[in-house]
Amino acid sequence: MHKYLDGDILPEEETELKSHLQSCEGCKKRLREMEKSIALVQSTSHLAAPANFTANVLANLPKEKRAVSINRWLKAHPFIVAAALFIILMGGSLFSSWKNDHDFSVSNQPNLVVKNNTVTVPEGKVVNGDVTVKNGKLIIKGKIDGDVTIINGEKYTASAGQVTGQIHEINEAFDWIWYQIKSAGKAVFGADDSKDKEQS
Repeated sequence: MHKYLDGDILPEEETELKSHLQSCEGCKKRLREMEKSIALVQSTSHLAAPANFTANVLANLPKEKRAVSINRWLKAHPFIVAAALFIILMGGSLFSSWKNDHDFSVSNQPNLVVKNNTVTVPEGKVVNGDVTVKNGKLIIKGKIDGDVTIINGEKYTASAGQVTGQIHEINEAFDWIWYQIKSAGKAVFGADDSKDKEQS
């Protein structure tokens, strides 16, 4: 029957099928049902969905809640979320310590004269190493063989003095935060460098 309906049946097979159908009501009924099914499928093959069918279906779907959408994005990008959270917490912590840090301090170097909140490098004296003054004033009459960093203090004054390294004046919160990050990096990586030099 399938070969007959597909048009692939041989002439002798078709003769045998027709002879059988005259004597078998069950097969005759089955063949008629199969022919009706084929006719139904062929009659609907020319139908097509409207051009904007897909867009209309998608437009009529219920909108996803904003919270669900945000949660899905957060779960899909955990590294970005962790990095952003770290930056927010570190920035808040550093900014808070900037606002609350008003104590005077100076790096411990020989040949520095400290009086009240003023640090002086006397004339003819050389300070070997970096000098950091926080919440104070620096007067350079001699020489500093290193970097100078003044945090939240008065602009340094140099009277015929010299600084061989870089001079950093930090008076803004974001400058101070960046300084803290760089200092932490130097502490970590500088320690590693010194260990490597000692081992070699």
